[in-house]
Amino acid sequence: MNPSEEFVEQGISQQNLRRVSSTTVLTLAYQSLGVVYGDLCISPLYVYKTTFSGKLSLHENDEEIYGVLSFIFWTITLIALFKYVFIVMLADDNGEGGTFALYSLLCRHAGLSILPNQQAVDEKLSEYVTEGSADTWQSSALKSFFEKHPRFCKGLLIFVLLGTCMAIADGVLTPAISVLSAVSGVKLKIKELHENHIVIISCVILVGLFSLQHHGTHKVAFMFAPIVTAWLLCLTGIGVYNIFRWNSHIFHALSPIYMLKFLKSTGIEGWVSLGGVVLAITGVETMFANLGHFSPLSIRIAFTFLVYPSLLLTYMGEAAFLSKHHEDIERSFYKAIPETVFWPVFIVATFAAVIGSQAVISATFSIISQCCALNCFPHVRIIHTSSKIYGQIYIPEVNWMLMCLSLAVTIGLRDTSMMGHAYGLAVTTVMFVTTCLMAMVMIIVWKQKTVTAVAFLLVFGSMELLYISACIFKVPEGAWIALTVSSIFMAVMYIWNYGTMKKHQFDVENKVSMNRIVSLGPSLGMVRVPGIGLVYTNLVTGVPAVFGHFVTNLPAFHQVLVFVCIKSVQVPFVCEKERILISRVGPKECGMFRCILRYGYKDLQQENYNFENRLVSGLVQFVETEDETASKATDFCGEFGNSDVEAFDSSVHTISISYPEEDRVRCSCDIQVMTSDIGRVESFLLKDESLQILKAKESGITYVLGHSYAKSKKPSSIFKKFAIDVAYAFLSKNSTESNILMKVSPTSLLEVGMIYYV
Repeated sequence: MNPSEEFVEQGISQQNLRRVSSTTVLTLAYQSLGVVYGDLCISPLYVYKTTFSGKLSLHENDEEIYGVLSFIFWTITLIALFKYVFIVMLADDNGEGGTFALYSLLCRHAGLSILPNQQAVDEKLSEYVTEGSADTWQSSALKSFFEKHPRFCKGLLIFVLLGTCMAIADGVLTPAISVLSAVSGVKLKIKELHENHIVIISCVILVGLFSLQHHGTHKVAFMFAPIVTAWLLCLTGIGVYNIFRWNSHIFHALSPIYMLKFLKSTGIEGWVSLGGVVLAITGVETMFANLGHFSPLSIRIAFTFLVYPSLLLTYMGEAAFLSKHHEDIERSFYKAIPETVFWPVFIVATFAAVIGSQAVISATFSIISQCCALNCFPHVRIIHTSSKIYGQIYIPEVNWMLMCLSLAVTIGLRDTSMMGHAYGLAVTTVMFVTTCLMAMVMIIVWKQKTVTAVAFLLVFGSMELLYISACIFKVPEGAWIALTVSSIFMAVMYIWNYGTMKKHQFDVENKVSMNRIVSLGPSLGMVRVPGIGLVYTNLVTGVPAVFGHFVTNLPAFHQVLVFVCIKSVQVPFVCEKERILISRVGPKECGMFRCILRYGYKDLQQENYNFENRLVSGLVQFVETEDETASKATDFCGEFGNSDVEAFDSSVHTISISYPEEDRVRCSCDIQVMTSDIGRVESFLLKDESLQILKAKESGITYVLGHSYAKSKKPSSIFKKFAIDVAYAFLSKNSTESNILMKVSPTSLLEVGMIYYV
């Protein structure tokens, strides 16, 4: 595998970039064309058609054409080039980009996170970097504002989720509008083809596209870059041809004066038509979101030297053609293609539309996965589609849901102009969310002056609000689809987050004291059974109420008991050596431990190797090194405060357990050898407690999972009763079970039912 392929498979961070050769950067720039720019490069298929779909008409002086082209040029230049390529891409989160990356930066630097179970020890993660210049009075004032008004922290999360839901709506609309726009060009050559036939062909392609998602894209991804490159070259050639063939003076339209003339002459109709102009920059958010798979420099090179000039020449060429063919506005793109190259361009356009749709579908899977990590979406089954390329995932439920919605939009509307209105509203909303978050990053993270952030917000935010207002005016003509889809997902995310936080609040308020369980032992006749019990809990401290419920009804638990907590932290990834934290719960004779598994918002919360062996090995390592580092316990308490340590935790000594990739198989083999020959283990001079753990492993491991049912209290409001008793209960019932997510064998599973009132 050459270096460039290795970076594409593993992702490339800012630190790796410093060691990358210029050849590798250029190779990455080429490969980014197929992953990053598919959506952006298919925009010429429908921009002019959507812009002139209303009452806006063409006059002989061509002012409307010149004005629209001027808007397109300055929109691409200011928002795509200056905002995203030169400014926003600088705000990466350890090499990762996207809306959640900006939100993560703000959470770490200003303490805005509302994720439960956050601990001071999490700030010692290698990717939890907050060092920088000292706070300015502006950044301190903004942080203080959020500290004094916690509701605004939740409001910020809702604002981020708004952009996220619009991005999901983008995942519904992009396949529909891209495929339908590409296929509709065939009517120019086969005139007897009915509109229904075009819709059927588009639906067949969409069904095939979504049906192949479970195979992943790694097998055909090598074709993406050549196809998109061929598509860009086709656009460039056709654009240059049309400029010289029809109107060589079209470059005059690049003057901003034509924008003013356009708005003055067209009035409200010209303002409303800007909802179509914004489609020229669909996909720019993808550049930022895919930062982790490539590098900022490679994405900048690809956009600045190929994508940007190619798109400008394309729009100029199509405008030059329209200036002489006003009657062809409905099919301007395909009409502008020379007869001799029509069919090759049509085939490449169809492939490019599929690639652009694929990029958005994959991005939607990633967004849903991140929402699950932030407790903002019901649990879904996430499948790895590649054993080599990290981050390529497939979510069956989301895939079929997107397919049904895309088919419904295609069959229901049958018009790319109406789809374009909805598409434009979704895209502009996401961009505006990014602009607002970016202004906050400038103040809190970059420590810039307020004037700089306000200037950024006014320049780019005002442009995006102008486009949003134009798109909102088109709500009756198709834009309602984006609002409907995003509102449904927004309601699901908010209710799930609300119910999850209420459940966590109940767990915190009803923690069971270990002293109480120990004191009840004799009266209940409590016994210890052979084996290891893994009790999954949402708490990082204390004993969950579900365990107390379990032992009072069945007074027996395992010889070795481990409370396992899986939690998310506000970083994109947690490296393997820092993932597991192990500590002791209660006195040594109780044989109880706590294991905390930490994941970033872009990590997949599934272990791809033998977690049981890894955990047992970690417990043995913890026991063997506990006395050697006992002196650090006092320092630990002093550093993190007594609030993080329960009174019954006799040892707060916490260690990280890690195994490099090449040692995981060896670790598994060592545990098997040790458990199969205890006599040989004694020669290792292990402690008695370590031997007990290994013997317990030989007896078997049982997973104890809580099956909680939420109910609202009687005096609750109607909204709360509906949210908890109806909506949250429905989502919980239809979400993927925890044992399926963790791939636990039914023979090793013990579920404990419990009803809690919130």
